Amino acid sequence: MPPLFIVNPRSGRATRVLPAVRAYAATIRAEVVLTESPGHATALATAALARGVTTLIAVGGDGTLNEIARPLIGTAATLGLIPCGSGNGLGRHLGIHGSLPHILDILRAGHTRVIDTGLADSHPFFTVAGLGFEADVAARFNQLTHRGFLRYLRTSAIALRTAPIETCEIEHSGQRTTIRAFTLAVANSDQYGNRARIAPGARVDDGLLDLAVVPRITALNALPLLARLFTGRLVGAAGMIHLRDKKFIVTRPSPGPFHTDGEIHPAGPRITFTVRPASLRILAPPVK
Repeated sequence: MPPLFIVNPRSGRATRVLPAVRAYAATIRAEVVLTESPGHATALATAALARGVTTLIAVGGDGTLNEIARPLIGTAATLGLIPCGSGNGLGRHLGIHGSLPHILDILRAGHTRVIDTGLADSHPFFTVAGLGFEADVAARFNQLTHRGFLRYLRTSAIALRTAPIETCEIEHSGQRTTIRAFTLAVANSDQYGNRARIAPGARVDDGLLDLAVVPRITALNALPLLARLFTGRLVGAAGMIHLRDKKFIVTRPSPGPFHTDGEIHPAGPRITFTVRPASLRILAPPVK
């Protein structure tokens, strides 16, 4: 059965690539459908699996990928990806980025990788989940009508002015650590997107999650930390905490939001993050 292309027209450049996606889909007799609202991509993917579709292609950003990949976890179905969002963290981590012809070549090649997925309480994630500053930025960014990397930076700068520091307890492998966090990320891949590597060295096939805690941002450390973020050198920076494990329990002083791949969810003071090893099949270039 041909694959199904699920397109989020609100994601970045999705509408610009849509004519070319439709043209390619026609050559393989595949159907192209557009999402209409949050959650619609998950409904479309679930219905496609029920009628026997075995390959679903997500055309959108990390949030769209998240919605489509959820019902594929633990199944024999395969996810394809045409990244069109503001960050495209998982795509960049896996080498699925660049021009549309290049990405279509990856889909044609049909090489499948089996990767880990994460779970934050009951919410699956594939790139990064987190709380604190990054959840605040995600909440603000999701309210924008027009998105993009520059708007994301502008939104971050605004959120920075009021970002609080939270005292959190991290439990993993029988150890408990109390930390002061400006932002706390639990990563499956190494980056948020746009080469902003919050967890340098993280891999999507090691059966582990990487937890990164960023300290308070000040006038003195802001630019050095930003430079390290985009050059993959955050590990070892002053005040940074980096842990790697199969499960983390994070307890903060009070309830609040957290995000999974940029989508916001309410939560109580205690959030459990776990890895599901080798749980998703995805079309991607071979590991070099």
